[in-house]
Amino acid sequence: MRIVFCGVGAIGSTAAVLCRNLEATLVFIDFDRVESKNLLAQAFVKPSVGKNKAEALKLQLLNLHGVKSEAFGVRVTRDNVAALCGSADLLVDCFDNQASRVLLSDFARTAGKPLVHGALAADGTFGLVRWDERFVPDAEDTVGQATCEGGAHLPLIGQLGATLARVVQDFAKHGARRDAMVSLVAVTPTAS
Repeated sequence: MRIVFCGVGAIGSTAAVLCRNLEATLVFIDFDRVESKNLLAQAFVKPSVGKNKAEALKLQLLNLHGVKSEAFGVRVTRDNVAALCGSADLLVDCFDNQASRVLLSDFARTAGKPLVHGALAADGTFGLVRWDERFVPDAEDTVGQATCEGGAHLPLIGQLGATLARVVQDFAKHGARRDAMVSLVAVTPTAS
C-alpha cells in the first residue's frame, strides 16, 4: 500500500509519525520549510529548521525509527497532482487551505482514489477527520491564516493527528472508512 500525506505541518506530521508501524510506503508532499515557530506544534526536531518539511520528516522517520519513506518538496498544483498522487492507494489531506483541499479532492474523485481529510478549526475548538464524499472544505477567514502555530492548540492537534492516524490504519488494514469529530472533551465517531 502507498499512503500519500499531502501537507506535513502540524496535523500531517503528527499523523504520519503515528503511521510508522504500517506495512506501507509512506509518501510526504510539502513545499514549505521548517521554521523555529513550527517546532512547538509540529513533529519536527530542532536540526530540521531550514529544511523542507517533507524531506525533514523522511529523514526523522529513518533516523529515529528506521522507517524508509519518500518525500517530494513541492507544492501540489493542477500540473503535477496526477504525477505526485496517481500511484497512491490512499490520499491523506492535511492541507491548511481551501484551494489545495479542493484541488486534491477534484483529483481523487476523477482518479477514483480514496481520500481522507484531517482539518482543524482556526479557533482550535474542534477538528474533523472525514472521508472525501462527506467533506466540504471551508475557506480561511484570511488567506494564509495560521491555525497551528506556537503550540496554542497542541493538545487538540495531538488528538486530531492520532485520530487521523487511526483512521488511516483502519483503512490500510481493514478497508474501513470512519469519520470523527475531535474536541478536547471527546473523539466522536460521526460516520462509518
